[in-house]
Amino acid sequence: MPDHSIVTSPVAELLRGRRTIHTFLPELPPRELLLEAIDLARWAPNHGLTEPWHFYLLGKETAQAIARLNAALVSAAHGEAAGLAKLERWLTIPGWLVVTCDNASDPIRAHEDYAACCCAVHNFALYLWSEGVGVKWTTGAVTRDPGFYDLIWVDPHLESVVGLLWYGYPAEIPQTPRKPVAEFLVELP
Repeated sequence: MPDHSIVTSPVAELLRGRRTIHTFLPELPPRELLLEAIDLARWAPNHGLTEPWHFYLLGKETAQAIARLNAALVSAAHGEAAGLAKLERWLTIPGWLVVTCDNASDPIRAHEDYAACCCAVHNFALYLWSEGVGVKWTTGAVTRDPGFYDLIWVDPHLESVVGLLWYGYPAEIPQTPRKPVAEFLVELP
């Protein structure tokens, strides 16, 4: 199998270079950049043009309330020290965005809509990465807690959380290896 790692197109470099960012610098990226990323996210493929996504840009008050909710959940599961450590870390995250998906009663449509929302999140993350802004997409227990839905003013009967996205300028960029294509590609006759 040919080694395509030598491909140097801008898109290939962007795809290979993007990383999940775990630590951010305190400066918040410009709002205009975030709005452009959301605009580009909505161009993700979506079967039947359902456009099932919703974007909730969280202000400081809501972000802090979610951080406190998460700290309470972590404290209940792992002790107060773990909860306080998580709260301290979460309060340093500069940008917060929640992406939800319309709930569909048809399971096939629900699956397709969720996939479309995942593509939208990826568009969002790739565009920001191209502009020097990192993203972490988290789906931790807090995003499934009823209190989370209350904090973002979302009816869980109508929409489901696809992810909580943190964004900002990276404090560090992790290096992540990938398995060779041959380890997961199956070619059928």
